[in-house]
Amino acid sequence: MFPEISITKTTSPRKKPEVGQPLPFGRNFTDHMFVMDYVRGQGWINPRIVPYAPISIEPAAMVFHYGQAVFEGLKAYKCDDGSINLFRPNCNYERMNDSNDRLVIPQVDVDFCVHATKMLVDLDKDWIPSGKGESLYIRPFVIATDPFLGVRASDTYTFFILLSPSGAYYAHGIQPVKIYVEDKYVRAVRGGTGFTKCSGNYACSLIAQTTAHDLGYEQVLWLDGVEQKYIEEVGAMNIMFVIDGKLVTPMLNGSILPGITRRSCIEIAKSLGYEVEERRVSIDEIIEAGKAGKLDECFGTGTAAVVSPVGELKYEDNIIKINNGEIGKLTQKVYDTITGIQSGKVEDTFGWVTKI
Repeated sequence: MFPEISITKTTSPRKKPEVGQPLPFGRNFTDHMFVMDYVRGQGWINPRIVPYAPISIEPAAMVFHYGQAVFEGLKAYKCDDGSINLFRPNCNYERMNDSNDRLVIPQVDVDFCVHATKMLVDLDKDWIPSGKGESLYIRPFVIATDPFLGVRASDTYTFFILLSPSGAYYAHGIQPVKIYVEDKYVRAVRGGTGFTKCSGNYACSLIAQTTAHDLGYEQVLWLDGVEQKYIEEVGAMNIMFVIDGKLVTPMLNGSILPGITRRSCIEIAKSLGYEVEERRVSIDEIIEAGKAGKLDECFGTGTAAVVSPVGELKYEDNIIKINNGEIGKLTQKVYDTITGIQSGKVEDTFGWVTKI
């Protein structure tokens, strides 16, 4: 039995984007949000759905000074029959708890968070866009709110869920991207926070992302933080390669985010009969495979894009073209399968969909 969630409906509905209007990612927000509080000694309390609005918080709140903040990202999809799908939401809240543990934030109840997500999405379901590739982005996050200037774990936290209608990631069809391999800065090291979705991981990635954009590349590929030799992940995605017909991806080693789309891609590839290797992958191996014509495909995986095919890699003075800048066979199959399951157009034989 879940705790009761109080609902206060808005009396001033927000203007919805018009049908056919562009839906830039993370710019528009629905009428309501979910909120609950944590107080040491009481646990998570006062779960509620309230109108979306600015929040009041102490300037001394510990999140601003010591960075205790984690988040997740998932989506709701409207099917042709009017039903609504969530894609593996339990996995997101299980991963949030892994992030919470690392940052000494109290765990949340996974099943209750899925329940709260379903209630919130159902209340604002009219905001879910129904165009091809469109969805309702869901952003759960936790911040430390104790007004205290001292380095320790906070005694109080607030958990939120926001909803944001989002357009198709590929507005003009799925297109390969160009990736710049970062060889100066590092994103994470084993024993650090690389496996979590903590806000600081993304702040420290911005400098390399800026460099990549200045050079004409869309994404950054990070190397390990010790030898700067082994591939880890792209800025907001995991990375996969098809080498000589095998799917190869960096193994989870504590500094790589355990992506839910990553996991799904691996399971789909195995179901299609592909041999899958999760292991250390050096950048030298990829450059050599590219030069030898053995690098058949490369693609990133993540919630926003699902898969993002890579057409070019730049590392130092090496520029590797992949599959003539075209989408590979496995990349396309994985993309079609996941998006088909999410939208209800492909049978969910894996049991990944949660209906609202």
